[in-house]
Amino acid sequence: MKTLVVSGDRQHESSAMAGDSMAGNAYQIEVDNVTESQWPELMSRFDDANIYQTWSYGAVRWQEENLSHLILKRNSDVLAMAQLRIIRPANLRLGIAYVRWGPMCHLRERELDPETVRVMATALRHEYVERRGLHLEILPNAFSGSVRAQIFQLAFGQFDHRPISAEKYRTFVLDLSPSLEELREGLDPKWRNKLSGAEKNGLRVAEGTAVDAYGVFRRMYTEMWARKRFRTSVDIEEFGQIQERLSGNQQMNVLICLHGQEPVAGIVCSAMGDSAIYLLGATSDNGLKLKGSYLLQWAMIRRMRENGIRYYDLGGIDPVENPGVYSFKSGFCGDDVHHIDSFVACDNGFSAALVKASQFLRGRVRRSRLAATQV
Repeated sequence: MKTLVVSGDRQHESSAMAGDSMAGNAYQIEVDNVTESQWPELMSRFDDANIYQTWSYGAVRWQEENLSHLILKRNSDVLAMAQLRIIRPANLRLGIAYVRWGPMCHLRERELDPETVRVMATALRHEYVERRGLHLEILPNAFSGSVRAQIFQLAFGQFDHRPISAEKYRTFVLDLSPSLEELREGLDPKWRNKLSGAEKNGLRVAEGTAVDAYGVFRRMYTEMWARKRFRTSVDIEEFGQIQERLSGNQQMNVLICLHGQEPVAGIVCSAMGDSAIYLLGATSDNGLKLKGSYLLQWAMIRRMRENGIRYYDLGGIDPVENPGVYSFKSGFCGDDVHHIDSFVACDNGFSAALVKASQFLRGRVRRSRLAATQV
């Protein structure tokens, strides 16, 4: 059974998947039949919601006209969702579709349902690979060795593992379910001592409205970069635009450390579903001396626990390229984990050729950058 869903000036197919269902239950797929104002409320139903699946992140980072949204329902109940970035030259039947940290399949106060994930995998492949002829790459939000990872790997068994980029997300994840006393005792002794020192330095932690606080952080980050001129892929202005566009309950959490009236350190985190992600940090030279970052991170941990967040993702680690940040984050004594491989599907030779060209260009850019650093 197929029905036509009309959204704006585009037409999209919504199909009921009766043959690929549990006994007596039919699934419905809706594609691009949701508005920006509706998306945040739907996301709030999922434990695996994250900033990379927000409409605001996609619209600012990839441009709104390049987004697609797929929703899986059963009997009108939303079971899973995914936001995708579409790269398609001149509206031809070829191109690339990305899912970053999705799909979202874990409804709040429920166990992750393997059947839902399997049907969602089938729906994504049908819409973007079979129907649109795209190369589909899914970067799942699942850490290797976890039950979630096992469910996703089984559900996406029909997919390959040939990602455009070989980079894999590695991070420390801290379980926030123990008491504050237990969490503090679990910190590395040197990290804990620096936190104790920061608490004696006359510092205070402040937060304003989300947009105003981010403005203070942005100035600090810009000044820090001007002093250090470090290599970074972070676009601080872009994150500011995302913050302005995010709905209230999705806005990033910003904490500023003050010494008197002087901002000396700041951190930015995103908290959705059952997890928080540390995104950005900045500190002044005085803030380094006063150990402001230690006080801020502990304040963020307290805040996340109070808001019912279960896991704190420390935002990526690279012990080779960035040993200083690795050393700082290792002091939390969280679990050293990495995402599972991406899932890839493509039936269109032209889309596959586009991906190979993209990989070639990315390789040339990396080699050029490496050569520039060795001059």
